[in-house]
This record gives sequence, structure tokens and C-alpha cells, in this order.
Amino acid sequence: MNRPAGRSVRQRGTGHKPEAADRHVPGLAARKTAAKLLAVVIDARTPLDGLTDNDNGHPHYLALDPRDRGLVRAILTTALRYRVTIGKLISRRLERPLPPNATALTHILHVAAAQILFLDVPDSAAVDLAVTHAKSDPRTARFAALVNGVLRSLARGKDAELQPMLAATLDAPDWFAERLTAAYGKDKAAAILAAHRIEAPVDFSVKGNPELWAERFGGIVLPTGGVRVERLSANVSELPGFAEGEWWVQDAAAALPARLFGDVAGMRVADLCAAPGGKTAQLVLAGADVTAIDASKNRLARLARNLERLRLPATVVQADLLTYQPKTPFDAILLDAPCSSTGTVRRHPDVPWTKSPADIEKLASLQSAMLTAAAGLVRPGGRVVFSNCSLDPAEGEDLYRAFLAGTANVEHDPVLPGEIAGADEFLTAEGMLRTTPADMQLATPGISGLDGFFAARFRRVM
Repeated sequence: MNRPAGRSVRQRGTGHKPEAADRHVPGLAARKTAAKLLAVVIDARTPLDGLTDNDNGHPHYLALDPRDRGLVRAILTTALRYRVTIGKLISRRLERPLPPNATALTHILHVAAAQILFLDVPDSAAVDLAVTHAKSDPRTARFAALVNGVLRSLARGKDAELQPMLAATLDAPDWFAERLTAAYGKDKAAAILAAHRIEAPVDFSVKGNPELWAERFGGIVLPTGGVRVERLSANVSELPGFAEGEWWVQDAAAALPARLFGDVAGMRVADLCAAPGGKTAQLVLAGADVTAIDASKNRLARLARNLERLRLPATVVQADLLTYQPKTPFDAILLDAPCSSTGTVRRHPDVPWTKSPADIEKLASLQSAMLTAAAGLVRPGGRVVFSNCSLDPAEGEDLYRAFLAGTANVEHDPVLPGEIAGADEFLTAEGMLRTTPADMQLATPGISGLDGFFAARFRRVM
């Protein structure tokens, strides 16, 4: 089963370009690229963002024009968002299961099915291009008639079959659905998975006057104070206020942890794992003297560019948190730790397919070490806020409770109702903060929800 993924990874390094013949069949290069990248995501567990990066992405992706790149991204996010539903609708059209090593064929079918079922692409174009694709690949050429028959049947039956299948299916790998159910119960887990099918809106943190920016963007002001737009009509860099540094893109959930400190004016605050800088910007805007720390030189360069655009000053330090030793302790620490990112599936539908329980355990171990290190960087009496964008309690509630129980010089500092505008619905009985994509239900599904986040705060007592 690893053969297609292995070939895709090697091609990425060679700078191989799509076959010249593909250019004579409009749309074929885009569909082939989508299938190649789907193979790398599913078979090699490679995150989609890197593959579709406009500067350093997969060579086949970079060889496409901007319009075809957009189509490839739409196909891939759709194929991943509805992967289980698509697979079941294909399977019911097969006399027998596909051979275990027929991964290339499976990816061709999924790419075409995503277009037929969910995208504004003529069924005939999706079918014909998939058949042409199958014929052009020695691994799949003998299945061209099967591709034609399955996809034409899918096109004929989608009006009657799609909605019932969506209602009966959880679009997630088993391990992910099981962990959500164990953590949140059957009903809440199902609501979270349903929210994952809906593309996330775009949220902005603004320097001031959110009502004005909501009007300019054609959006709304959220209960937590940010601005939300269901769909952007232009690139972010083309929106009013971008060049002037009046706002930055930041999910409503990601904007909450920095607010757990209360008044930070005049305080020395360290933002650990700071890039790309949204939380750093919040803290600087609130009047803190911020030191932004990250281990990655490239990520810090991006943070510095973002702060320059926003005209917000901070001290930027490249350092490994586990060995970092400042000259004097900080008044407050924000640790937004690296995690499995399972709270961002609405934006990154590849996450459940590229991560595993083993990844969660490994990341939780790293977070635990980081928490211990962070506690040593703050002065006695100072606050530490710990957060991440995971839905899994192993990286959130369970890890935090274990840290408190095993660390002598810290005490839990619960967040109280009414303390943060619009956040009461996210508070747990223990005074921690937990958001999920099924929360913040507003007027329509497309404008509702927020990323899955965990946050808690504690004080160093000695």
C-alpha cells in the first residue's frame, strides 16, 4: 500500500513537472495533481498545507496556474472532509472490494467523486477526466471501464443517495471518532464531527472599533469581541486595513488565551512558541512588554513580518523553551504549546488522516515538559496560561490536572464567570476554558462555531 505514496514523495524532491501531454487535455493536470497530493496525504500522512504552499509546495502543484491551484485545493479539502461518505458511496457500486494495493485507483475515484458530489463541476467533465487519468497510468489503465461505470452511477444516484448517507455517516477515521465520543459523549461528538463538514468562517482580531470593521467586511461582531466573515470576497492582503496594520486574522478561540491574564499593562510577558504572532500582537496591544520566543528561525521571521505590518513592537528571541534561561523571571507567561491540531479540522481536514493516537501521546509528553519549563520562567506570584488547539483531553484537561498534581510550587487559578466577555459558555466547572467547533451557535451554520481550544491558568506560589 505504500507504493503510490513513496513515488509521490520522490517526485516532490525531483522537481518533476506534469507530462506535456496533460496540457492538451484541459483540466487533466489539475486532477492528476489532486490525486497525487491525496496519495501523499493519505498514504504518507503528509500535512496538506505544506503540499499546497504557493512558494514551497509540491512541484506538480507549483506547475499549475493560480486558477487550477484553487481547484486542486477545493478538491482535496472536499475529498478529505467527506472521505468516509465518498468511500461508502463508491463501495456500494463495486461488486467486490478493490485490491488492497489499488491505492492509486482509489485516489482517482475519490478525486472525481468529490467533484461530482460536492463541487460545481459538470459530472461529465469529472467522469471523463477520471477515465482519461486512469488510462494514462499503467497501475490503473485496466480499471478504466470500472472508473467510468462507478462514477456515472454515482452521478445518476447522488440526488437520492447523498443526503441519507451523510445522515448515517461520521466523516472521520474510527480512532478519531472514538476518542471524541469518549471525551464528549455521543451527541456532542456527533455535533463536532458535523461542524467539521462546514468550512470555517474567517475571524479577525482588530485594534479597535470592531463594529466599523464588521461593516467594512460585510461580517458580524462576535460575542467575544472579534469580527467574523463567512466568506472572503478577496485575498486577505487586498482587504481594507491590511497594509495599515489595523487587524490580523485569528480564530475567535485562539484569541481567548491571551485574555486570561487580565490587565497586563506594563508587565513583562513571555509568549512561548509565539509564531505566527497573533497572541503576541494581543499582548503588545494590551500594553505588555512582550518577549516572543520560538525555536524556529523561519517561523520567527514570519512573526517579525506580521508585527512590522501591525506596527507593534516586541523582543524576538530564537530559543528552545526546554533550555531557555532568561536573566530575570517574567511577570507572566503564555505557553500556546505545539499539539495535534485536532481543534482545527474545519480549516485543516487532513488532520485526522495524518495524525494518530501515538502522535497525541508524543505531543502530550512534550507539552508536559514545556509546562514544567514554563513554570520556572515566571516570578513567584506570576501567572502562566497554558493553551493549545487540540480537542483531546490527553493534551488538555488530563495533562493539566496531572501537571498540577505533580508540581509543588504552582496552584490552579480558575477563570471565573463574567471575567471574559462572551466566554462563559466555554468555562468548565473547574474554571478551565474549553471550546469546540460545535460551540458558539449563531444565526447560520456557516457563521457559527470556533476552533477547538483548551486553556487554563495557574500561578507560581514560590
